[in-house]
Amino acid sequence: MALSAIALCSRALLRLGARSIASFDEGTAEAEVCANLYPVARDALLSAHSWNFATGQARLARLSAVPVADFSHAFQLPGDFLRVLSAGGGGRGRGLRYRIHERRLHANAEAVTLTYIFRPDESTFPPFFDQALIHRLAADFCLPLTESTSRAELLEKIADESWRRARLTDAQEDTPKAIEDFALIRAHGGGTGKTN
Repeated sequence: MALSAIALCSRALLRLGARSIASFDEGTAEAEVCANLYPVARDALLSAHSWNFATGQARLARLSAVPVADFSHAFQLPGDFLRVLSAGGGGRGRGLRYRIHERRLHANAEAVTLTYIFRPDESTFPPFFDQALIHRLAADFCLPLTESTSRAELLEKIADESWRRARLTDAQEDTPKAIEDFALIRAHGGGTGKTN
C-alpha cells in the first residue's frame, strides 16, 4: 500500500503512543514536529544509501557560465537531486572526474550523464523503506513529544536495525558489483580465467 507523507508520520506517531495527524498545518504539537522534522529525516535516509528505487540517471544541461578554475564546464543539477553517485560522458554513467560546487556539477567534458540519488514521491517508496522511515521518524519525534531519553535511545536502536534490514533488502534487487579494474585481476589474466 502506497503511503503519503502524512500517513508515514502518523504511523511513526502511533509507535510513540501519540495522536496521528490529518495535515502538517493542523496546529497540534504532533503536526508541528512532523512538519519540521519529516523532510529532513526523509532526505537524510534517502541520501544515506544508493537505494535502487531512488537512483536515476540524467543528461545534464550545460550552463553558459564557466567555472573560475579547475574545470572547463558547469552543468545544472536536476531539481530532485539529493546526492551524486557518479558521472560519465560518452554514453556512460561513470568514469568522469567532476566536482559539485555551488549546486552545479563542474567537469571537463562537453556532455555529462549523472547517476544520482533523487527524491521520489512517497507513493513510490517500497514497503521496506516505508518501515525504515517510520522507525527513523519515531526515533526523531520521541524527544520533542515525550521528553523520554531512555525511550528515544531504544527507538534509535530499532531505527538503526530497520535501516540495516532495508539496505540488505534493497541490495538484493541489483546485480552484485564486479571489480573491474584491480591490479591483481590484471596480473592474473584480466579476469578471463587465464593464470600465469
